[in-house]
Amino acid sequence: MTDGMTTAPTIVAGTLSGRPQPVLTTPGLVLRPWADEDAETFLGAYQDADITRWHTRQPVGLDGVLAWFEQYRRDWSSETGGHWAITRDGDEVLGRITMRGFDFSDGVAGCAYWVLPNARGAGLAPRALTALSEWGLGEAGFHRLYLEHSTRNAASCRVATKAGFGLEGTKRSDAVHADGRHDMHLHARIRDQDTRS
Repeated sequence: MTDGMTTAPTIVAGTLSGRPQPVLTTPGLVLRPWADEDAETFLGAYQDADITRWHTRQPVGLDGVLAWFEQYRRDWSSETGGHWAITRDGDEVLGRITMRGFDFSDGVAGCAYWVLPNARGAGLAPRALTALSEWGLGEAGFHRLYLEHSTRNAASCRVATKAGFGLEGTKRSDAVHADGRHDMHLHARIRDQDTRS
């Protein structure tokens, strides 16, 4: 125990940054770190109305995307987050998934995702979220993973539930979107507690 803490941290600092960001696989999908060659596809995703509706922070131009990718690499090395491209085979990008806000003391992190229009409807997002959460709650050592989405985003609610993230409640007027304030659903998945229905 250090820094006046009365309890040991759930995850020891250096556990993740001491190794490369992992490539995660699940049948039909490969989750890998973003590469600069993905910049055009990433930028193009933010031309989709559903992605821009639910993700209010958006990159500006290819240089903006490359700056985001560099920040993603820094997030991993500083142990504050991890960002993956969801791909079919390691090459074709189908979406994005992230764990962020790493709290090693309590063993908590948040998740977020989007999927390109041509990849929707095939159960890709729940499979990717399940793969990420199984790594996060297993090898990475987190105890609790959570995600939030607008109560108006029924598709994201279905993804969360299918991936074992139980609905815990509603955070009233918690987030600002382009059309104003939204109530947000809070979902979570806990280590050793399978909540998938």
